[in-house]
Amino acid sequence: MPTKARQLLNIVRRPDLFTRALNNIQLRPYQIEPLNAILDSVYHHRGDTFILIFSRQSGKDELLANLIVYLLYRLHGQSASIICAQPTFNPQTILAMARLEARLNTLWFKKMYERKGGCFYCLGRARCTYYSADPTANVVGATARTLLIVNEAQDVDARVYDKNFAPMAAAGNATKIFCGTSWTSNTLLSRELRFAEAAQKADGRRRVFIVTGEEVSRCNPYYARHMAGELARFGRNHPLIRTQYFCEEIDAQAGMFPPGRQALMHGSHPPLTAPEPGKTYAFLIDVAGQDECAGQILAATAPTDDMSHRRAIPPLLNPARDCTSLKIVEIDRSTLPVLGKPVYKVVLRRSWTGEKHVKVFGALRAYVQTWKPFKVVIDATGVGEGLWSLLDNAFGDHIVIPVKFTASLKSELGYGFLAIVESGRYQEYSPFDATLHLQLDQTISEIVPGPAKLLRWGVPDGTRDHLSRALVHDDDLITSALCAILDRLQWSTPLPSVIVPGRDPLKSMDRRF
Repeated sequence: MPTKARQLLNIVRRPDLFTRALNNIQLRPYQIEPLNAILDSVYHHRGDTFILIFSRQSGKDELLANLIVYLLYRLHGQSASIICAQPTFNPQTILAMARLEARLNTLWFKKMYERKGGCFYCLGRARCTYYSADPTANVVGATARTLLIVNEAQDVDARVYDKNFAPMAAAGNATKIFCGTSWTSNTLLSRELRFAEAAQKADGRRRVFIVTGEEVSRCNPYYARHMAGELARFGRNHPLIRTQYFCEEIDAQAGMFPPGRQALMHGSHPPLTAPEPGKTYAFLIDVAGQDECAGQILAATAPTDDMSHRRAIPPLLNPARDCTSLKIVEIDRSTLPVLGKPVYKVVLRRSWTGEKHVKVFGALRAYVQTWKPFKVVIDATGVGEGLWSLLDNAFGDHIVIPVKFTASLKSELGYGFLAIVESGRYQEYSPFDATLHLQLDQTISEIVPGPAKLLRWGVPDGTRDHLSRALVHDDDLITSALCAILDRLQWSTPLPSVIVPGRDPLKSMDRRF
């Protein structure tokens, strides 16, 4: 066999050489090993199930696209069919198809493949079809004789897969790939991982490939730098760091502030009663409803001219209600050069239970005039809107930042506050407040299934202290979490002023006439 023909045959037989020669893409070792194992299962019709759990942005989708291109070429003379499913059509399925087209629109393949019906890619008799695994998508009737891929399987409903996609692999005993990023233990990816580990243990053939950010970092120094920055910003135990970079599963529901995390919140500084010169402060305010019923019953039971009856009725008829809470935090910019974000040190806390919002506003206005805060972050949801409006009219929207809670925003605040805590940038004054400690102990977090990965968190309604049997609220915790709003601001390190000497334009002029 001529040398060039032998070289060409060698390239076609090896997917890593094939990918480098035709698409100028160098696959990394952690991509080549699972690629060869999958191809071996496809060629021998074993119907194995493979699990690919790669850290975020480490080349999982690149591996899938090049695998599909390679199989379409190798099997173009056969009736091969590949199904590739993503959790959503827009953007995930659209992006996956665009990635495949970029690999096919090369000089070698451009005239060989054909796109049909929007989501069908044909090369000879071989075909790859893209589908959305959204519960509303119509995918019944398709067949995966060669390969069935479920990408981002942690976000695909297991019931949707079992009903719509699992039967597709039956006709050809197709090899199956479940890939994605670790999340909770009740996802489709986690379920199939356990099945694949059992099969792997039974026959010794490797089916599970987990690639952490540390392994990727050994191959890519740029990735290593990025990962180091994310670890500094969010902390090693942040849910997104654990899942996206270290491929660790987290509990779907768990206590949000275990003792180790609470320990990170303990500061050594004392509380203050007045601002210190040269320091920057911010206000964090969680608003509770005023005790309307007290005034109504008082008016109905006490004559207006009999003040003794009015004093005999307690001013607060619902002492178990939550309170309007204020925390004043010092903004310490010493961490800006390294983390790009400041440290938030709680220096004062105040609360008002059942007070009229006009009275609370008067107190807050006095605090603002004394402490001169850089920003005032206030809960403006529902009953908080009135108090926010009063502060906004008094001090302007350049200082007052309203927060209107939704499920999405509260999830962002939860993730953001965890990042602040895990990176050591939230510090309570010493001694640690007992009320906050109780609320932290009772706070539960829950990951909502689905691509959005919403975080529900808070103290469950009706929770009581097991010693005093008093109701436990989360107003102090919510106030603390509002510092995640401050973290969104553009922070910069102040630099000393520099005077740049000007140039005399007359000296550079040609004065000859």
